[in-house]
Amino acid sequence: MRFATYSSDGQTYYGAVTDAGVVALNELFPQWPTLLDVIKAGGLSSLADATDRRVTHTDVEFEMVLPNAPRILCVGVNFPDRNAEYKDGSEQPKYMSLFPRFASGFTGHNRPLIRPPENHTLDYEGEVAIVIGKAGRRIAQADAYDHIAALTICNEGTIRDWVRHAKFNVTQGKNWDNSGAIGPWLVPFTDADQLDDARIITRVNGEVRQDDTLSRMMFPIRREIEYISTFMTLMPGDIIITGTPTGAGARFDPPRYLTPGDVVEVEVNGIGTLRNTVEDEMT
Repeated sequence: MRFATYSSDGQTYYGAVTDAGVVALNELFPQWPTLLDVIKAGGLSSLADATDRRVTHTDVEFEMVLPNAPRILCVGVNFPDRNAEYKDGSEQPKYMSLFPRFASGFTGHNRPLIRPPENHTLDYEGEVAIVIGKAGRRIAQADAYDHIAALTICNEGTIRDWVRHAKFNVTQGKNWDNSGAIGPWLVPFTDADQLDDARIITRVNGEVRQDDTLSRMMFPIRREIEYISTFMTLMPGDIIITGTPTGAGARFDPPRYLTPGDVVEVEVNGIGTLRNTVEDEMT
């Protein structure tokens, strides 16, 4: 099943995405006004039981799948080739790099990524994102997958020049409004193969720029959950963006940043394809 947050006729809904359209579900579950409320209540299975209803919307605009996500943490430089891209001679780090992103920095599927007038180094990063469904602190790796409610896709768009504004801080380059995207939908997490066999392919205008598998990550998702939950209690609705493969535009010589009119697609088997265009911000 696929569950999305979307807009139609000026109203915002969540529902089940089918080949024929979307089945609105929020009116059936008034106790859960948003998908975040569904996640917090452990209600994805209840949604699945109601998806045999008729399609209610065929003309929709997808929103960031959890637009009210409370916390979003990103794992940086998590593939061995990505570490080598920095050309600093460093070995695999002992601990993972982490930074926060905010929901306002993301748009939805088929929406434009926005390039700001202040800087044109907008870059793409295709990633798998996990949504926490069960709270936990100091979670063991063996138990980590028990805390995942759903999977989705992220294009972790970045303004590259702005991640270099400070010595140890990338936050300002990672949080421009609508510079990235999360979606198109949530896929309930049911078994380890969904992650262990996942492959990320990022295309720009049809050209493959990134292609790798989660099995090659330096810090697997089980380790990410263990490490992050050591210093903070993971809560339902938290999103962990798990790392991007080599091939981002900044690493080409010369760099190949996104420009208006580009189409970026991030495909992950078992989840789907997140597609976005690129536009300049209207000022």
